[in-house]
Amino acid sequence: MPVVKVDLGACQGYANCVVAADDVFDINDAGVVVLLRTEISESDRARVESAARSCPVNALVVEER
Repeated sequence: MPVVKVDLGACQGYANCVVAADDVFDINDAGVVVLLRTEISESDRARVESAARSCPVNALVVEER
């Protein structure tokens, strides 16, 4: 099953991921990404991978568990 991982130290709060997949990503009051869920269904994988790639600082990755 694909999972999303985040490098919180790298996140700069651009929120591109939120725009692309607001059911998976959010931004907290400190301006850092919050994962709303870590496990991703195969049917959502392409969309969530695209959202992760939209991060300008590469703070997000989707990989197999």
